[in-house]
Amino acid sequence: MVREWLSVLRLGKHKNNSPEVEDLYKSLDSDKMPVHIAIIMDGNGRWATRRGLPRALGHRAGVESLREIVKTCSSLGVGFLTVYAFSTENWKRPAEEVTTLMDLLVEYLNKELKELHHNNVRVKTIGRIDELPAKARDALEVAAAETSQNTGLTLNLALNYGGRNEITEAVKQIGRDASAGVLNPDDIDENIISKYLYTAGMPDPDLLIRPSGEQRISNFLLWQAAYAEFWYCPVLWPDFRRKHLLEAVIDYQNRQRRFGGLHHSKK
Repeated sequence: MVREWLSVLRLGKHKNNSPEVEDLYKSLDSDKMPVHIAIIMDGNGRWATRRGLPRALGHRAGVESLREIVKTCSSLGVGFLTVYAFSTENWKRPAEEVTTLMDLLVEYLNKELKELHHNNVRVKTIGRIDELPAKARDALEVAAAETSQNTGLTLNLALNYGGRNEITEAVKQIGRDASAGVLNPDDIDENIISKYLYTAGMPDPDLLIRPSGEQRISNFLLWQAAYAEFWYCPVLWPDFRRKHLLEAVIDYQNRQRRFGGLHHSKK
């Protein structure tokens, strides 16, 4: 108990923490921290519209939330943070907005790479990255190469990502390998399929967070989120801060994860 208390105090110590946030840190159980957190970063456009601002400013405000959440997850010792940054369906948005999103991605990586590297964060991507603009691909490649040897938080940027597309591509490759004799069809099981997904080698998410009041998965990590704990809140992503993340983690820690079985309490 003493070790756990000291650990939480160390992680929570921050000059900008409010008393409420400090209390949340003290409520954390450092032994029950989720290994993998996934977040659908939703509500940027609505945040801007409600303020009479261009949608682009909503996306820019959302970057500030991402910055704070990455820092918080890193300090908590979370192993993986996967954020839904741009879906395969987002190409349907106006070209100007898509360009803004890609420019913000490059800007974020250029500005934050040094600090991410300093904080031992490893940057990775999932999705059809080859279809992104060249400047975005280049920035992602630089970030991945620069941080490849880091051993702290793995930040997965889901870009041009769609869960159905991911599974479809995995099935195609499994079929090719089976036809080529590389894979015996009788050996195909859940573990084999997982190895063909973008997230191969990573644990499935323990906690999936969706702000903005929406309560749907939106084609995100369809296979991997089979037993994730879901946490929703009405706060739009640009207003999502450390406080909300801690509330989600504490709620997660108070749940009983049964994975389809029964929970047997100890008498």
